Amino acid sequence: PLAMGAGFGAGLALALASSAFIGGSFVLKKKGLLRLCGRARAGQGGHAYLREWLWWAGLLCMGVGEAANFAAYAFAPATLVTPLGALSVLVSAVLSSIFLNEQLNVHGKIGCILSILGSTVMVIHAPQEEEVSSLESMAEKLKDPGFIVFAVCVLVSSLLLIFVAGPRYGQSNVLVYVLVCSAIGSLSVSCVKGLGIALKELFSGKPVLKEPLGWVLLVCLVICISVQINYLNKALDIFSTSVVTPIYYVLFTTAVMTCSAVLFKEWQHLVLDNIIGSISGFLTIVSGIFLLHAFRDMPFTPSLLPLFLQPARADPHPPWSTADRHQSCQHQPLLPSEDKGSQSAEEEEEEEG
Repeated sequence: PLAMGAGFGAGLALALASSAFIGGSFVLKKKGLLRLCGRARAGQGGHAYLREWLWWAGLLCMGVGEAANFAAYAFAPATLVTPLGALSVLVSAVLSSIFLNEQLNVHGKIGCILSILGSTVMVIHAPQEEEVSSLESMAEKLKDPGFIVFAVCVLVSSLLLIFVAGPRYGQSNVLVYVLVCSAIGSLSVSCVKGLGIALKELFSGKPVLKEPLGWVLLVCLVICISVQINYLNKALDIFSTSVVTPIYYVLFTTAVMTCSAVLFKEWQHLVLDNIIGSISGFLTIVSGIFLLHAFRDMPFTPSLLPLFLQPARADPHPPWSTADRHQSCQHQPLLPSEDKGSQSAEEEEEEEG
């Protein structure tokens, strides 16, 4: 059953606040960049945006959002926090259409609705992880044979993708570098979860700084994030953003949910309807993100609608009544004009004979 206590509620609120701040930060920074009239823009190597307070406000919102997302992992299951990160894309799309006059077509609006519905379903059916309230219990979880096997598989597969598949297929297959980011990202979320627990103990007065596990998790987190940023930038440099972003979200979220299930046993005590609800909510969010990104540059005109949904044409008569294109079958000759001419000539010859 769901544990809708103070901790779960705090984690949910922090995850939603994180999405709002991160989504708004993109709009604020874009607004600040657009105000650089006549000055050297960032794309031209300039740094005039450092004088714009809107850009700094966007950077501050980004920092607050990331901090809230970091704190959310200390209170709520990673299976809930990670999928809710998709709402930042929704917030950014809606605010861009309002303040930046960027068009949000029908596909984008449907994607926003699907993302909201999927997030709601996931919140209702979110799994409850086992209690991990101290670094000691976190250390016991990390020693679990199942997690050790999972971590070894992630590291080996990532090394194979980097050194074997990368040089051969990295320039032509989008999955190579995105899989590296997603697999390593699942381990980084586990490190974030452990550091969040360490910070909670630190604020409660425990001597956490003397524990080696906290420092190990911090070093592992820095390494994982560095690898993620490196290979995500490679994927974005080679392939289109509209292709990389949905695929990365799906693979990264799937990897995080798998890692959390192995490490924290989040799905162990769930009933069947909550499992189906969580998976359905996640797939609904995936559909919404796909619609938001894959069709955002596609114009939606009335001509794409079925004929019975298209608006009335300017010509009051239906197109089948125009004489130059479609004549009525009752007024058309049964034979073509050439055949009719030859037939009349034959009749005249018979009469003369």
